[in-house]
Amino acid sequence: MNPVLSVVVIGRNEGERLKRCLQSIRDMKNPGGDVEVIYVDSASSDNSVENARAFGAQVVAVKPVRPTAALGRNAGWRIATAPIVLFLDGDTILHPDFVVASLGEFADPTIAAVWGHRREIHPEKSIYNRLLDLDWIYKPGLTEFCGGDVLFRRSALLDVNGYDETLIAGEEPEMCRRLRGKGYQILHVDRPMTGHDLAMTRFSQYWKRATRAGYAYAEVSERFSSTEMPFWADEVVRNRNRALTLLGIFAAALLLSVALLSPLPLLLAVAFYSLLAVRSALKIRWKSSDMVTLLGYGYHSHFQQIPIYFGQRQYRKDRKSGKSRGLIEYKEGAK
Repeated sequence: MNPVLSVVVIGRNEGERLKRCLQSIRDMKNPGGDVEVIYVDSASSDNSVENARAFGAQVVAVKPVRPTAALGRNAGWRIATAPIVLFLDGDTILHPDFVVASLGEFADPTIAAVWGHRREIHPEKSIYNRLLDLDWIYKPGLTEFCGGDVLFRRSALLDVNGYDETLIAGEEPEMCRRLRGKGYQILHVDRPMTGHDLAMTRFSQYWKRATRAGYAYAEVSERFSSTEMPFWADEVVRNRNRALTLLGIFAAALLLSVALLSPLPLLLAVAFYSLLAVRSALKIRWKSSDMVTLLGYGYHSHFQQIPIYFGQRQYRKDRKSGKSRGLIEYKEGAK
């Protein structure tokens, strides 16, 4: 009997995180039939492959010159045999009710993908985990994109030939853009889906993650710039303007402080930045009741524009030189 669900897990050196993910799949509520689990490993140097086999997963090992999440997901769903495919990252934990509660959404033939809420497992372990947890919160309804953890109709994946393996990031929104161009819809549902382990403890990781996002914005927006449905074009311009404005204000304030031998210009610049942060915090107060977290997120939402902008510049530099950049990894392998 063919399975009713195929679960594709991608990972690279996830260690104990992968075991935790596979156990959560084993613990989910029965979706009404057999479930096949496929683990796609991207050249791990730890015991991820052995761990996956111990859980009964079918293992696909990929060792590309330029590894990407898109390549791993494609390798998984293309050998999957169920009509519905659940994609998970190896650092996530599946909520036991999500699949059973969400399969009915596919009764609508236009629905290509269903995704729920992803939240951080350990927001208390670092300020980065705490603030970026709010990044995962979106209002339910039809959306333009989905995240990496998502239920997909396999026939829809076939219809667009899956993810673009040349992208080092932003592969989900890019594919969703092509799906929407064919009349499909992406549905975000108001139910817990996965717990995630960002495992971010250093500023260098934060900077690298934001730089990767900027690289993705620039690359994906350029691909659709001359089509009838441009994608991320406004975001790219908005990011550039916000980053240059912030950098310009603080550079001018620093010069004035030096010239006037007074800290007042710098203090005024900080006050202006703080007002922006407060305004942003108030706009997203529906995401959390913790005002300290909201204020921190407000500061983050503006500051991140700077590394995102540098990521965009890096993409354009690579494109001009003909360089093909590898995966930008911010997370260390688990022990």
